Amino acid sequence: MLKPLLFAFGFLTRVPVPAGVFADTSAQARSLACYPLVGAALGAMLVGVAWSLRDAPPLLAAAVMLAVWVASTGAMHLDGLADSADAWVGGLGDRERTLAIMKDPRSGPMAVSAVVLLLLLKFAALASLPPHAWGGLLLAPLLGRATLTLAFLTTPYARVLGMGTGLLHARRGLCMTAVLATAVVPFAFGMAGALVLAVTALVFVLWRRACLQRLGGFTGDTAGALAELVEAAAMVAWVLAIN
Repeated sequence: MLKPLLFAFGFLTRVPVPAGVFADTSAQARSLACYPLVGAALGAMLVGVAWSLRDAPPLLAAAVMLAVWVASTGAMHLDGLADSADAWVGGLGDRERTLAIMKDPRSGPMAVSAVVLLLLLKFAALASLPPHAWGGLLLAPLLGRATLTLAFLTTPYARVLGMGTGLLHARRGLCMTAVLATAVVPFAFGMAGALVLAVTALVFVLWRRACLQRLGGFTGDTAGALAELVEAAAMVAWVLAIN
């Protein structure tokens, strides 16, 4: 199980892992069940950063936490959000045009707007956290990665070839166990955690519906967008629930 976990960390974060991990072709498929563990580790890191900045001015602390959050993943999911935003608007409802725009490395005004607005939401949520109410910092990355696992379990992959094709052969039972175990965690945080889980479920359902209607499935870019949307929505729901 170590290689799949290392593969998941190497793929989803900027944590350095041995290069030989990526040479194991079976490790990618088995890594899908480890995605929630990566999210939990990212959440624990954010809680640690928040604790170390507990006496700093709220706006400064929020800016540092956001910078660490983005840097820890190399902005990979933000790139997916940007490509998805451009494609959804520029695709004009056409599947092939939408997929083609996603492959274009250039960013249009919708991409920039989507990224800026999402980061603004995250920053505002971080700046609004009451002292020591850091549960949302753990839940947001955890649920963001668990929904990626859920996406592969419930939604067709739209491309014949893509970065996600290697995950299509993951063990469904193990992945579903990981998702269900993750769904229990928010209840440890009471009603606020339950609200965060409900909002996450709503975002996932709306995302899945949009992907099926436009593409007949999802892509790596739309998966990245899902992770970012879930994280932002989870943080906003958490802050609203505890204030």
